[in-house]
Amino acid sequence: MQMKKKIYYFLVLVVVILTGCQEKRDTRAEEVTAMIHRVNRYWQEHNPVEKNSFWHHAAYHTGNMEAYLLTGEEQYRDYSEVWAEYNDWKGARSDDPQEWKYSYGESDQYVLFGDFQTCFQVYADLYKLDPDPRKIARAREVMGYQINTSEKDYWWWADGLYMVMPVMVKLHRITQNPLYLEKLHEYWLYADSLMYDADPGLYYWDGKYIYPNHTTGNGLKDFWARGDGWVLAAFAKVLQELPQTDPYRQEYIERYTAMARAVADSQRPEGYWTRSMLDPEHAPGPETSGTAFFTYGLLWGINNGYLSKEEYGPVVEKIWNYLTTTALQPDGRIGYVQPIGEKAIPGQVIDADSTADFGVGAWLLTACERVRYLESAEQ
Repeated sequence: MQMKKKIYYFLVLVVVILTGCQEKRDTRAEEVTAMIHRVNRYWQEHNPVEKNSFWHHAAYHTGNMEAYLLTGEEQYRDYSEVWAEYNDWKGARSDDPQEWKYSYGESDQYVLFGDFQTCFQVYADLYKLDPDPRKIARAREVMGYQINTSEKDYWWWADGLYMVMPVMVKLHRITQNPLYLEKLHEYWLYADSLMYDADPGLYYWDGKYIYPNHTTGNGLKDFWARGDGWVLAAFAKVLQELPQTDPYRQEYIERYTAMARAVADSQRPEGYWTRSMLDPEHAPGPETSGTAFFTYGLLWGINNGYLSKEEYGPVVEKIWNYLTTTALQPDGRIGYVQPIGEKAIPGQVIDADSTADFGVGAWLLTACERVRYLESAEQ
């Protein structure tokens, strides 16, 4: 009888301990979810939704939609729906294909410029929730026109990979048109041949930053953190929706994992990345947008089995500490975001008050993957 009591109490103790551990793990995920709400509600309460469809607004909405998909908070979906309606579900607005351009430009003629196509990611996600053809009519018109041209040099800057690669896989999933994936590979090969440096495994922002024609102030290769952050995040988004049978899938995986290794190797001891990744003295100090996009890309890789948790887990833990104790401000603002640009600028001041829509979008993407990372530990 005494032995039965001991066994009973032992089992009760085990249940209590396991329950306590479960509650601790759940609390960690819930704490990150609470941060997501604090950050996103702060942004939406302080920023009118009536903004154009250019890349930086659209990049925020890619993060906002991820927050909706994770939390089911209808306010977030509504915010992106209103923004899409405000822009008539379009990017650049010209209706004459004869005048469409894809060099840099911010007027309505730059329909084929990737910065005006980022919005199609958001429209496609909203379409999947409520398949109204009007939501993707313009995306299908523009991208359908583009993939039937002979040009392949549409993505000549690193950001363009984030802006449009996910659009191609999303529209393929909707239309099942194989040309989207063929052109995705063709355009990426061009961008890769122009900007990728196999040593150390990173992308220059565009052709004018290629070493040795361009160097940092200390004579080193100059890889801009946010530019490479866009690229790593693009690979994660593409692999998420690319068919397992795609003949080029392994190429993307190899480039993604090589980048992940290079990114991890260049992390600062404080957890963040400096704006010039391999020359921390060129523009010293933390920067949130590149750091957040790197974190998103690494966490996604761990969560989906492409990166080792044993190897990359310590990397993301250091980053997460920076993103929640330095970048995240008490009121929900995201600070230390470098303004719109294309390079590390010596002497440029970035501080707790430096924020931007694309930086918030990057932080939201990361936080959503962080929740999934914590939840997967419970399995």
